[in-house]
Amino acid sequence: MAQLSGLRVLDLTRLLPGPFATLVLADLGAQVDKLEDPGMGDYTRHTPPMVGAAGAAFHALNRGKRSAVLDLKSPKGRAVFERLVPRYDVVFEQFRPGVMERLGLGHERLLELCPRLVVCALTGYGQTGPLRDRAGHDLNYLARAGLVGLAGPADQKPTIPPFQLADVSGGLWSVIAILAALRERERTGKGAILDVAMLDSVIPFATITLSKLLGGELPARGAELLTGGIAPYDTYSSRDGETMTLGALEPKFLMKFCALSGVEADMSVLLPGPHQAELKHRFAEVIASKTRAEWEAFNAEHDCCLEPALRPDELANDAQVVARGLFFEGKAGGETVRYYRTPVTPKDLDPTPAPSQGEHTDAVFRDAGFSEAELAELRADGVIR
Repeated sequence: MAQLSGLRVLDLTRLLPGPFATLVLADLGAQVDKLEDPGMGDYTRHTPPMVGAAGAAFHALNRGKRSAVLDLKSPKGRAVFERLVPRYDVVFEQFRPGVMERLGLGHERLLELCPRLVVCALTGYGQTGPLRDRAGHDLNYLARAGLVGLAGPADQKPTIPPFQLADVSGGLWSVIAILAALRERERTGKGAILDVAMLDSVIPFATITLSKLLGGELPARGAELLTGGIAPYDTYSSRDGETMTLGALEPKFLMKFCALSGVEADMSVLLPGPHQAELKHRFAEVIASKTRAEWEAFNAEHDCCLEPALRPDELANDAQVVARGLFFEGKAGGETVRYYRTPVTPKDLDPTPAPSQGEHTDAVFRDAGFSEAELAELRADGVIR
């Protein structure tokens, strides 16, 4: 039996952060019912590239979930939502602070309806503080966390990360908080309100670099141990123009690489400073002396933390990725869709396809005790679809 079998999650989120969190819960066996508005619904439904009627990202993030459509802005819709809530263990929302209150469905009200409920509120800046009401996206949260200011070479503008760290980490911390709250509920019988901020979620990812700040010093962009400040932890071009990454931080890996590649170095190579410019020039010359394939063979024999930077088109066929089964395929409306596995996705998972908008509206509300006559009336009024 799946680990979270029997757990019921009412998911009001869209885009990446919340849907990623509820994807993890669904993969682990929770029943996730995605509640969408009568308009566009989740925006990733319409985000290219499209696979059939929905965007590839929507397929990836919403497999194994049900979809129901409910207009929360109407009085009838709010009353319907209040009937739904006691059927669930978790309500997951991703609105800006205060939106649920303005709908008459604030967090405290939800706990009144169901004292055992776990309410997870995932926002950019959290429920408190001067920025609580401000709009933002992943790049903004990384910037506010001080991480963008540390990204890239010192003589260039900060680089934009090619991934959404704040969005995904906010989702991951939400899952952790939900599971902890459910464990506490087993002990006390009481629910909880969880305030998870994407800004807060990314600071721990910079622990090593920000340790200078914690120690009373200021880290500098492109000059720290793990941000390009030392030659043995950097990227270099091979003879055939491919990118190699060297991550020889421990002396045993560093000295092995240097001895075998002809680089003269001592332990000072692991210390940031002005001497690194000449070291980087020497390391660049050495890496440029061989092709990527030659360096891959070198590392396979000597194991010194030297790996190629795979191009996106190589990822799915990489031997390690294939061996781990990190990508798999399914069917949705006759179309082949591709999914990725998270580290906790069961290896034998065969999920139902991502739902069409409102595909399970009747099933979700029937489960909550609504009669056929009530469903017909709500649909005629435009409250559900």
